[in-house]
Amino acid sequence: MIRSLSTGLALGMTLFATSALADDMIKITSPHSVSETLDRLEQAVTGAGATVFARIDHAAGAAKIDAELRPTQLLIFGNPRIGTPAMQAVQSTGLDLPLRVLAYENEAGETIVAYHAPAAMADAHGIDTTAPYIQQMAGALNKLTSKATAAE
Repeated sequence: MIRSLSTGLALGMTLFATSALADDMIKITSPHSVSETLDRLEQAVTGAGATVFARIDHAAGAAKIDAELRPTQLLIFGNPRIGTPAMQAVQSTGLDLPLRVLAYENEAGETIVAYHAPAAMADAHGIDTTAPYIQQMAGALNKLTSKATAAE
């Protein structure tokens, strides 16, 4: 009886944690291909004065081991004017910086842009979610991904 209660509680906590994590991810549908969406995001990032550190093509990596993966690319970028204050507040924030945005093609053939909400990062590191730099990150991600996914 106690074992089944413990198992039930553990399962419930796992489902709750999974649900909470899902709420921390922002997903936007793009009318463009994965590659074009990331090209547009990269242009928006550099146009805003931020630095692109890397662009990773996960599908190309999968192809190297003769595996198939729908188009999936990751852009890693940041701005020290925003990221540095976060790391000064709590240095472990550097684990989640620079920022990352993933674009992938889902099962239905749609391009999805996904990133973790900066408030989730703040929570994970014990930072006040209303800190100006967290708000700046959220605003920047919203603005940049909106440009990348705009129909124009």
